[in-house]
Amino acid sequence: MSAIISLVYLISAVMFVVGLKLMSAPRTAVRGNLVGAAGMLLAILVTLLDRGVAGYLFIALGLIAGTVIGASMANQVKMTAMPQLVGLLNGLGGGGSVLVAFSDLVHHTNQPLDTLVAVGLSGLIGAITFWGSLVAYAKLEEWPQFKKPFALPQQQRINLGLLIFDLLLIAILAMSHSMAAQIACYVLIAIVSSLLGIFLVNPIGGADMPVVISLMNSYSGVAGAATGFVLDNNALIISGSLVGASGIILTQIMCKAMNRSLSNVLFGVMAGSGSDSNVDEIYANVRSTSAEDIAMILDGAQRVVIIPGYGMAVAQAQHAVRELSKALEARGASVEYAIHPVAGRMPGHMNVLLAEADVSYDKLKEMDQINPTLDSVDVAIVIGANDVVNPSARLDPKSPIAGMPIIDVDKCRTVIVIKRSLSPGFAGIPNPLFAMPNTLMYFADGQQAVLDIVKAVKEL
Repeated sequence: MSAIISLVYLISAVMFVVGLKLMSAPRTAVRGNLVGAAGMLLAILVTLLDRGVAGYLFIALGLIAGTVIGASMANQVKMTAMPQLVGLLNGLGGGGSVLVAFSDLVHHTNQPLDTLVAVGLSGLIGAITFWGSLVAYAKLEEWPQFKKPFALPQQQRINLGLLIFDLLLIAILAMSHSMAAQIACYVLIAIVSSLLGIFLVNPIGGADMPVVISLMNSYSGVAGAATGFVLDNNALIISGSLVGASGIILTQIMCKAMNRSLSNVLFGVMAGSGSDSNVDEIYANVRSTSAEDIAMILDGAQRVVIIPGYGMAVAQAQHAVRELSKALEARGASVEYAIHPVAGRMPGHMNVLLAEADVSYDKLKEMDQINPTLDSVDVAIVIGANDVVNPSARLDPKSPIAGMPIIDVDKCRTVIVIKRSLSPGFAGIPNPLFAMPNTLMYFADGQQAVLDIVKAVKEL
């Protein structure tokens, strides 16, 4: 039986790899997701055949409860809250690793050195992931207690001290022969790691949240792989390693898009929210417009680029944006979508929203691809985006987002910005784009604004 289980685990691992490969391209992403899910289902089913598995009643109850909760969350959570859900699921994965490793420690005596080290690492990484993800969730929900980082002197030294203490506790756990001492060490590891998880994510704020979500995803995978060594389960080791590796690769991509150092992310050194006292001066020359005026501007446009942001998600305007694209294309205009890697609150947020509205993947252009050609764009329409089009990142070395690669929308001939107000983005700083000579502001709800523009375009 063990040989059959190992063979099925190998098949599952191949399905995981194939699924990841398919998910690297938008057209095959759904298929890749299904292949990966089928591989995990296969691994779970064959694991249940293992002779060491007991308590099938509790397993069945857990599966039923998890299915009900998962299906309910999937149906009720809005697209705007998807980043929070992803962060929460990352945290639950880490928390599960902590509990599974603790259970194995309690129920088995005289475990070898390598297993005890894996138990300690599961507790360390799992607790960091759990509490770090919960803090990220609170920040994304904009809870007042977490919206701004709380002051903590010598933050980095404290983090380093907690990490060193954790590693010492793991060493003591691995060398101890007393069950009571091992349990005490593990509990201390979980407590110290919980504090470390909170302290690591707390200083991270503003537009850096997508990087945090990606990093916590990687941590949850590493915690799962460590738990796989604890349980001697190859499928868990492989799947956890794949999640950890893919997560850290994605984090590195996010860091590049945010002009952040990966080492800074790992140690919780990232830019926080900024502020500016000269808002009135910056916005002194803001000009507002109407749907009818925008329609007249679009009437002569040959090339139009739409830049979506979190505001589009909040307004659920993706379907209206699709209608606007169709109306413009019917009049002979070329319409593209400029996608910033960290637009929204998680990696790929805008891609998911536009895919929901059946926007062709061919029209989605990455920042590096479209930036060199933006000076030939007749009209750029910014819908709810703020930080990712803020020219302060390029022009103001003192800005909190200085050096962050942005979509250079200010280079377009005409820029239409659709926002409810002049309120700052998640980074908390004003955007001088709104007051530039080639920019017009349309103050309205994103969905209604786009629908009004569509109506005005069709009436021309």
